[in-house]
Amino acid sequence: MENLLPSEIVELATKVVEQNRAAGRQISVAESCTGGLVAAALTEVPGSSDVFDCGFTTYSNGAKQNMLGVSGDLLETFGAVSIAVAWEMAQGALAASGCDVAVAITGVAGPGGGSEKKPVGTVVFAKAEKGKSVEEVVADRKNFGEEKSRADIRFQAVLVALELLLPEESA
Repeated sequence: MENLLPSEIVELATKVVEQNRAAGRQISVAESCTGGLVAAALTEVPGSSDVFDCGFTTYSNGAKQNMLGVSGDLLETFGAVSIAVAWEMAQGALAASGCDVAVAITGVAGPGGGSEKKPVGTVVFAKAEKGKSVEEVVADRKNFGEEKSRADIRFQAVLVALELLLPEESA
C-alpha cells in the first residue's frame, strides 16, 4: 500500500525521525488545524517509535484548555490562532509528554472561518524545548494564502511543523 501522505511530507518526516534518533531526542506534537497529520506523517516512518512519543489533537478551545493547559483568558484575548496560544500549546505538550521537544500548530485551514486579521491560510507554529528558557520563544505565523485548498494549507503546515522538529544543528 502506498503512503497516505504526499512523498515530500514522508521524506521530511523520515529525516525528522532519523535526526532526532541520532540526537537522542523524544518529540511530541500539539495539533489543531492539521488534525493529527503531523503525527500521521511521523508514524508513516518505520522505527518512528524510537523518537515520537505522542500527539495531542486539540481542535476545540476546550481541548486546548483541558489537555494542554492553555489559558481561557489567553484564548479570549488573542484567539486560538495566535502566537500566544501556539506557544502555550507547545509548552503544555512538552509538560504533559515529558519529551525533549514539542511543536504546536493552530490555524485557519478554510474554506470558512477566516477574518480580516486572520484570513484563511493563517497558521501559527511554536516550538518548546526541555531546558530552554521560556523567554526563548520559537514561534512563527505564516499565511499560506486564501486561494489554496484546505488540504494544501494543512499539508504546507505539516511541512513547516516537521522542519521545526529537526534538531537545530541540522535545520
